[in-house]
Amino acid sequence: MEERKQSEPRWISGIEPSEELLTASGTQILELECREQPARLTELIHAYQTDPALLAQLRAIREQSSNPGPVIFLGMGASLCSSMSGSVYLQSNGRSSFSVDAGEWLHYYSTGDDAALFVLLTTSGESAEVVELFKKESNHRLALICNNSASTCWSLAQHRLPILAGPEYGNATKTYTNATASSIILASEILGIPWSDNAERAEEVFSRSLDRIFALRSDLEEFCRGAANIEIIGRGAAYGAAIMSALCIREMTGMRAAAHTGAGFRHGPNLDVDATHVAIIFAMGRVAQPGIKLAAECNRRGGKVVLISSEEHEASDRLFPVKLDEVPEPWEGITTLLVPQALTLGMVERNGCRLPPRFQYGVMEQ
Repeated sequence: MEERKQSEPRWISGIEPSEELLTASGTQILELECREQPARLTELIHAYQTDPALLAQLRAIREQSSNPGPVIFLGMGASLCSSMSGSVYLQSNGRSSFSVDAGEWLHYYSTGDDAALFVLLTTSGESAEVVELFKKESNHRLALICNNSASTCWSLAQHRLPILAGPEYGNATKTYTNATASSIILASEILGIPWSDNAERAEEVFSRSLDRIFALRSDLEEFCRGAANIEIIGRGAAYGAAIMSALCIREMTGMRAAAHTGAGFRHGPNLDVDATHVAIIFAMGRVAQPGIKLAAECNRRGGKVVLISSEEHEASDRLFPVKLDEVPEPWEGITTLLVPQALTLGMVERNGCRLPPRFQYGVMEQ
């Protein structure tokens, strides 16, 4: 009996995938899950607007956050990236907030006695570090954003918000998108700022832009082909998207990619820009002009730039402009990721996919 129990599959989100999915390639899974993003985002926004249980959870978390002290978001990998839109939005509206790697917090940080609220993000709900944090911290100060309602973290959490992305078998695409939206909505609730109109605007831009940008994937791949390295540059909420973009490219293609803030890139990495270098620059919102200026500087040094901006720019052999409609801050943390996703698809279609689909949870360890 025990041997049979141990051998039972631990399907992602507790759902057995179809035979069609089980035989799909990494490239097929990546495109499928990328294209699921708009529908999943729409579903999440509607649920957070109307579901009585979710509205009650948001109220309870908002009440807890009214205590003095910062709101601290904790996650790892794509989950940490997702949290940045929430913490940046709080910080830019006068509420102290930070995004911190959950593993670093577990081993090196203080107990955080001065924090009003910890928001833990985990797709699986089984990450060893996050489970341990739940065991160490007083539950009334914890809120969970999670994609697995059958997980250990979900069972331990008193206040919990679902990501509603469905099972995900490749790179974190739809889980990043929906977790980011959850973080922004929660931050808006904490601030007492209405969010529905902004969310619907972002969803509309995201949905309308996906096909157009994905149609550019072969051109993006050709433009970036032969680069020694790719660096993605964003500020504010788009810095989280930049880190997620680098993870997507590295995991799916094996190509070395790195993320930087605009200021961080300028103070060091831009010194080695030459003809072997490609920069992907998110020039959106209040930081559009510094991003455009940095793109021109990279071009002067001989480097190539994929420039994501709401303005029209003339293409050249060193500049690949992609126009993307503005969205209210901090929703650019979602929309900007479409371009690196399209590039990644172009790369894996040409060179093969490095990351095979994962249908079951592995061992969760630190």
